[in-house]
Amino acid sequence: MSESAVRAEEVAGAVATSILPRKPQRRWTRFILPTYTGAVMVYLVSPILVMILYGFNKTGGLKVSFKWQGFTLAWYRGLFDIPNLTQALKNSLFIATVSTLIATAIGTLVALALVRYRFRGRQVADMIMFMNIAAPEIVLGAALLSFFVTLGLPRGVLTIIIAHVMFNIAYVAVTVRARLSGFDTSLEEAAQDLGADPWTTFWKVTLPLIFPGILAGALLAFALSIDDFVITSFNAGPVSTFPLWVYAAARVGVPPQVFVMGTLIFTFGVSLAAINLLLQRRRVRPALAEASGAADDVS
Repeated sequence: MSESAVRAEEVAGAVATSILPRKPQRRWTRFILPTYTGAVMVYLVSPILVMILYGFNKTGGLKVSFKWQGFTLAWYRGLFDIPNLTQALKNSLFIATVSTLIATAIGTLVALALVRYRFRGRQVADMIMFMNIAAPEIVLGAALLSFFVTLGLPRGVLTIIIAHVMFNIAYVAVTVRARLSGFDTSLEEAAQDLGADPWTTFWKVTLPLIFPGILAGALLAFALSIDDFVITSFNAGPVSTFPLWVYAAARVGVPPQVFVMGTLIFTFGVSLAAINLLLQRRRVRPALAEASGAADDVS
């Protein structure tokens, strides 16, 4: 065999070897990111798991004991045995519900105005919203307290609701605005071409499409309202909310019912978030199926 033929065979073998897929090397560095992510998740979830666990701890009932003394459901059966704690929880739920409804309605309209219209002062309004989010709570609480004192408005449930609506509007507006940024306005134009007036177009087309963003903003506003402490402490007056009651009780001992109430509130919030996610998936699946069917027809 000639030298040129041997060299040609060597080149062909090298080319074939380079074309064959190589087995990926298994490196230990690929475990760094999953391990780090898992550690962060454990760090975030651990306090919640401890709260849920010690809601079943068989303690004396007067204060929290982190020594496990047995499993019991007594604190769930006696959830409302402490009248002051029950009233504080009712106050928090009422304030959070009312402030969430008001803030969601106003924040949604603000988001629509900022996305759909160009008007004088639009950039200023946008900047004020983000300043509201970035400002320390102690500054907002002190400013609201000075405002209420200047007006001579007695502090109570009304002032707490006003304060919570004030800082929740920005969160709702930002959340709904993110949903509106990818909104297809041609759907509204099609509805109006078919004879729908602006009000009918909003209720039949716009609102159903942006409702997941509105619901997400409402859930965020509810969570921020029910656990707010700093701003509420400035403007509560004689009214006690759930966070304020827990803070005051921590000096002498927190009863196990606090863990149970926290567990129920957490479960309620997670359930609403899961329902929202399921509803979004149910709405997306028909659209994907229709799109795939149209693609098959075209092909």
